Amino acid sequence: MAASPTRDDFDRYMTPNYSPQQAIPVRGEGSRLWDQADKEYIDFAGGIAVNALGHCHPALVGALTAQANKLWHLSNVYTNEPALALAKQMVERTFADKAYFCSSGGEANEAAFKLARRWAFDNFGEKKHKIISFRQAFHGRTLFTVSVGGQPKYSEGFGPIPGGIVHAEFNDLDSVRTLIDDDTCAIVVEPIQGEGGVTPATPEFMQGLRELCDRHQALLVVDEVQSGVGRSGKLYAYMHYGVTPDILTTAKALGGGFPVGAMLTTDRVAPSLAVGTHGSTYGGNALACAVGLAALTTIDTPEVLAGVERRHALFREHLEVINRKYGVFKEIRGMGLLIGAEMSDDFEGRARDILPLALEQGLMILVAGPNVLRMAPSLVIPEADIQEGMARLELAIGQLVDPS
Repeated sequence: MAASPTRDDFDRYMTPNYSPQQAIPVRGEGSRLWDQADKEYIDFAGGIAVNALGHCHPALVGALTAQANKLWHLSNVYTNEPALALAKQMVERTFADKAYFCSSGGEANEAAFKLARRWAFDNFGEKKHKIISFRQAFHGRTLFTVSVGGQPKYSEGFGPIPGGIVHAEFNDLDSVRTLIDDDTCAIVVEPIQGEGGVTPATPEFMQGLRELCDRHQALLVVDEVQSGVGRSGKLYAYMHYGVTPDILTTAKALGGGFPVGAMLTTDRVAPSLAVGTHGSTYGGNALACAVGLAALTTIDTPEVLAGVERRHALFREHLEVINRKYGVFKEIRGMGLLIGAEMSDDFEGRARDILPLALEQGLMILVAGPNVLRMAPSLVIPEADIQEGMARLELAIGQLVDPS
């Protein structure tokens, strides 16, 4: 019988662009996981905001197995029923008129940025190509999306990067006003900066961006790869702001763990993505879309979305209790079940140190940069699991504060 893979096998056989924790989970149920040694963990990481219904949710397992016995893949030479059903539901539940499917958030953003430039080219000419994004933004790992993202560490060493991209300050409308002009084709924004530190946009900022786009005939592109599909307490976070995007990107929770992404847009903009302008071999895959439809319709219910708000309050309450005891956090922020706890001055840059300590206590958690502890659990995580997970987090933070 072959030996089970070990963490050393990662270093031996995988490229070194990741540095995973030592435990190797092998099975999951709900918001709990078990590793090779059958040690149990509570999951506050959610696959980085992906496992929105936890692990092995019956609705997703049922959709996947039913579709697996019918049809897996056709390519886009043909369409398929799951893709059409998912597109219909996404359009009916959002601002959009049209949907484009792909396999990841980076691909969704690549399509969105290409569409924005092509729309401007079709309607105004080649000079209107400038994209405004924001410092500390994250939009993916392709060369185009990493260039639009406002974190130079992700594009360093991969130059020359695409031109025509400028970066303003998040939540600072004046910084946008100094950059925008009639050559701007799009403003690209996350309603909640995720990788940049779990920072929500203010209502005034989002509304101001919409007004500036309208004034300069530019498109508002809203990146909801991390904040979308119930994560904020609404189906999409833009719905909190009273602002309608021209293009929206979504992935992560859309498949509940199965790789799927989408770009949504309007009938005004969609014609610029004409036949031959863009494509994806796996986009609209029948398996992915069947699971995506099950995830979307399970999450977009009053019960689940109201439960997100209730769980947010529980997370915040427990984090504040821990902070009163240890003083490790400067600020607790976020929306719904995308929550960030910024480290205090005495523990600046030490958020990542908590991950292995939490793992020892049986808790999986995330960071958003070196200074923010991030939580993105299942949207239906049982309240008892929140309480137990926070008890484990408190033990881990106790070790951080006093290693003896």
